[in-house]
Amino acid sequence: MTANAPIDISICICTFRRPQLLELLLQALCEQDRDGLALEVVVADNDPEASARPVLDAWQARLPLPLRALHVPVPNIAAARNAAVHAARGEWILFIDDDEAPGEGWVRKLVRAQRAFGADAVFAPVLPRYLEGTPAWIRRGGFFNRPRFATGAPITSHDARTGNVLIRRSKMLAVSPAPEAGPFDTAFGRTGAEDTMLFRDMLEHGAVFVWCDEATVSEEVPLQRANLPWLLRRSYRLGQTYVLSEIARLSPLGRLRRGGWLGLRAAVQLVVAAGLCLACLPFSRIKVVRWLRAASAQCGKLSALIGHRYHEYGN
Repeated sequence: MTANAPIDISICICTFRRPQLLELLLQALCEQDRDGLALEVVVADNDPEASARPVLDAWQARLPLPLRALHVPVPNIAAARNAAVHAARGEWILFIDDDEAPGEGWVRKLVRAQRAFGADAVFAPVLPRYLEGTPAWIRRGGFFNRPRFATGAPITSHDARTGNVLIRRSKMLAVSPAPEAGPFDTAFGRTGAEDTMLFRDMLEHGAVFVWCDEATVSEEVPLQRANLPWLLRRSYRLGQTYVLSEIARLSPLGRLRRGGWLGLRAAVQLVVAAGLCLACLPFSRIKVVRWLRAASAQCGKLSALIGHRYHEYGN
């Protein structure tokens, strides 16, 4: 493929201090069925120390696809994604995380769903991949499972995410008030919800989102995450980002009203979750953890309303 040849799909990867997993992902991309499509790979390294550089340098010569390597030195997931989108030459952007591995026929299945349903974005499953030593209660509890839907089912911003999604690039850029800087809002680049904001804007502008249940990827669950403290931190962060995304585009009065209602609801839900957690203590560890997570999410919502920000990304 020549340097100026048209590209159908740009596979975009944002990476942060996971060179071993990035190596495995690039190897897996070599084995994908391209189905006659012109593909390229764009990798944005968001580590200030450029820890992905040795891996990317090694793959420049042997990856059977054009590889574009970027360094985005300030940790911010939205900025890294924006850099990848602007460097991409494809009509379509295919996002996959650096700790994920695509299943057989991944690209082909996403493209088939897009054509069948005339979609502007096709979302697909991310399945947990557990390591040896993962506690049995983590596996049984399904804490890393995500919702799945029938192929062709419409998707809202609630279930839209960037971990495994094919998106029409022009639709992404069309909704950004500053296309040269967007499409992801960098104000959410350390807390999360930058993808929620983008997908919500795209839906409001008439984009069509569907699900493809066959185009799976698996995501490694490191042992550092397979524990109660990490689960509670994640729920706390998700609670915060939910509130922040709900009030971000409102007027000052609208923020006050919406924030007041969300805070009142979160306070009630916190009391209920705490009570159910205590009630489940003698019977089920898994149910206790689920209600603890619900309580932690409500704490996150309340803390967001008083100005606290939990920066998960870039640490």
